[in-house]
Amino acid sequence: MKVNLEGKVALVTGAARGIGRAIADMLAANQARVVYADIDFETAQQSAASMPGSQALRMDVGDPDEVERGVVATLAKFGRLDILVNNAGINTLHERVNIDQFPLSEWDRILKVDLTGLFLVSRLAVRPMIRQKSGRIINIASVAGLVPLRLQSAYVAAKAGVVNLTRSMALELGPQGVLVNGIAPGSTMTEGTKQLFYGEDGKFKEKVASLIAHIPLGRPGTPEEIAHAALFLAAPESSYINGHILTVDGGWTAGYMREF
Repeated sequence: MKVNLEGKVALVTGAARGIGRAIADMLAANQARVVYADIDFETAQQSAASMPGSQALRMDVGDPDEVERGVVATLAKFGRLDILVNNAGINTLHERVNIDQFPLSEWDRILKVDLTGLFLVSRLAVRPMIRQKSGRIINIASVAGLVPLRLQSAYVAAKAGVVNLTRSMALELGPQGVLVNGIAPGSTMTEGTKQLFYGEDGKFKEKVASLIAHIPLGRPGTPEEIAHAALFLAAPESSYINGHILTVDGGWTAGYMREF
């Protein structure tokens, strides 16, 4: 898919690797000038270096001061901001337990990044878009925010929050020319899911067959497939899409895959 994003400036959080990097690369390949923002600045630099006209930025989305510095630096460098992709997110690798055993510290850690972080970045990044009377915000949610999963209460709560925050933002900002949409990826082949499921040493690799059995396409997605969805929502041609959650999950949430 090719679209014309020439002259547009994009800020992508969590862009050092995985889905975030795939989205940042996709936007840059379609002529946007992209800021690769990530708490892992060294890897973000390596990722941004592969795309001319792009730059890296250290940003911990859970730190209000660092978020403000990052948005200010982006505006100082490029003079505008047209596309924000709120991709930065984390899940628990170890605490897959019932809510009565779920640690408060882990709840706070996940909500701080996955929901509060998205809020912090959005509230600052949208201000130049309002002044411009144009902009796109794309929030990366999850199928877990649409259909709750077991044993990861913090992640499910955060991503459900992202889904309705996206819709709320669309209601508020649409009249000012800023379109806000979300993407709900299903299981996607990233380094994180390799650690959990798909890698040889995956913590829950014995669950892979059961997980795949619920996906009609019979496989995980790729970061590039999620990135194409983001490119579509960022494209000038998607100018009448606002408040939508685009599910990219191979059919996972279409219904219950069961042999009768």
